[in-house]
Amino acid sequence: MKSNQKNTIPVEILNDSCDSFKKSHYKARKPVVLRGLDIGECKEKWNVEYLSQVFGKMPVKIHVSPVPEMDFIKKNFQYKTLGFDEFLRKVSNNEHDDYFLTSNEKYYLRSLGEDPRKNIADIHKQFPSLAEDFKIPSVFDKENFFSSVFRISSADVQLWTHYDIMDNVLVHISGHKKVVLFPPTDALNLYLVGDKSQVMNIDDPDFGEFPKFKDVERYECLLEPGDVLFIPALWFHNVTALDFAISVNVFWKHLSYEIYDQMDVYGNKDLVPAQRAMQGVEKALKSLSTLPEEYRDFFARRLIAKIESTLLS
Repeated sequence: MKSNQKNTIPVEILNDSCDSFKKSHYKARKPVVLRGLDIGECKEKWNVEYLSQVFGKMPVKIHVSPVPEMDFIKKNFQYKTLGFDEFLRKVSNNEHDDYFLTSNEKYYLRSLGEDPRKNIADIHKQFPSLAEDFKIPSVFDKENFFSSVFRISSADVQLWTHYDIMDNVLVHISGHKKVVLFPPTDALNLYLVGDKSQVMNIDDPDFGEFPKFKDVERYECLLEPGDVLFIPALWFHNVTALDFAISVNVFWKHLSYEIYDQMDVYGNKDLVPAQRAMQGVEKALKSLSTLPEEYRDFFARRLIAKIESTLLS
């Protein structure tokens, strides 16, 4: 059975108020749209013609999907390499004479480090010719910078619902994007596999398959060129490009450095204490599996009760 979601909560918009954000809104740990900040000349300059001229045939690795809804759990897309100018020509059009999968396939670029297994994405390093065009909003201390991810997507591309382990801002540069967010307290209602939700159709979900999704608290905003969306760590987000869109995500470490996984180049590995806790749970479950069913059920319920009492205390 399918049913439309209940009313959504609009994300608050702050106009030209970086100081207000840092003093009060940042501490509130809720998403907020910052409008009117200085992000450089990118909003005026970054179009297909300009970027094609800057990059020419430089190879770039992209996602190609036969459908707009990209699903990272089921991997309904392929990775392909194109010249940047060819990629821009394809991603800015809805129909294609030459294609990999279908004539209306969708394209998505998420920039990576020089060596994706070792290096962190940084737009100023991977794309130095754009360095003077893009200014990182001064919403965090520079020494806490982690990464900046260049994103370009076809119209209608929808990215899977997921959370990030770090605070970040989505700096929107061209086109329009709809962003739907869910608070960390909805983790049990989102049917997670790792950091990703199995609920793909968030606007018309199948409540027969995902009944707990009825209880989610949903926030939503529409990003215009120049908008900066603050996405607090652990907030789930689902992003749809309503037309050809260009953005940059900027991530930073807002907690003590030692609790982050030092091998994490994407910023999506759980904090070290959380990893240890999960390993402890796996060990506990393995230990309980040696018991007869009645005892296993009894002590598993005691384990759940202990976790719940800790959360509620």
